[in-house]
Amino acid sequence: MSHERASDPKTSGVPGHPEATGDWRDHAFIGTSGWAYSSWKPGFYPRALPQKKFLEYYATQLNSVEVNYTFRQLPTERMLTGWLAVSDTGFRFSFKAPQRITHILRLRDCSDTVAVLSRALAPVVAAGRMGVVLFQLPPNFKADVSRINSFLADASTCGLRMAFEFRHSTWFCDEVYAVLRHHGVALCVAESEELDTPDVVTAPFKCYRFRKSRYSQAQLDAIENSLCRGSGAGDVFAYFKHEEDPTGAVYAVQTLRRLRNQ
Repeated sequence: MSHERASDPKTSGVPGHPEATGDWRDHAFIGTSGWAYSSWKPGFYPRALPQKKFLEYYATQLNSVEVNYTFRQLPTERMLTGWLAVSDTGFRFSFKAPQRITHILRLRDCSDTVAVLSRALAPVVAAGRMGVVLFQLPPNFKADVSRINSFLADASTCGLRMAFEFRHSTWFCDEVYAVLRHHGVALCVAESEELDTPDVVTAPFKCYRFRKSRYSQAQLDAIENSLCRGSGAGDVFAYFKHEEDPTGAVYAVQTLRRLRNQ
């Protein structure tokens, strides 16, 4: 993976998203894509723990989560208030953007939908607990520079910290990186068995999605090194894949603990 630093001055001046200060460990937010999995007992959750206590326990082990629920349905204010109440102030919530934006409208005429999303997530933003909103494009969506630029010109006014996960290789080009930099949007570094994203810096924060089912210790060491480098310059959000077994959650806990002990 290449490691390219953003040179556009706009990436260092995104309102509300300052450069990292203080201990870099405070800027590393690690978790999984979801938490409500009974099959994670007893490898992650205690055997006797009721499901209504899952998030409360999860938040004692990890400091962030990626909420995939929002891909299909927006959370209610009551739901978000409950999540905020059972996690501490250092915990961050990231959200997957609705499929209406990424898969149905495919970034066209999305102003109203993005505004609705922004209003729905307002309690998390107001609490200072917002991670990123992940826009995961479908695998058959090829690069369209003018379309994403137009989308971001509208969406950026909502004040959400955004990351894009591209799943077609045509998006990995300088023209797209320049658009992301211009709007202060992160290129989500996502890896899977099918596709690896170049580790190109386009915003004053970073987002990683580790989607493989299994990682060797050498691979986890490399992940830890990448997160260390990234958190020295700004917030870093990293999410391991959820499975029926708790392997991803265990990887996340191991990685967070090793980072904190450095």
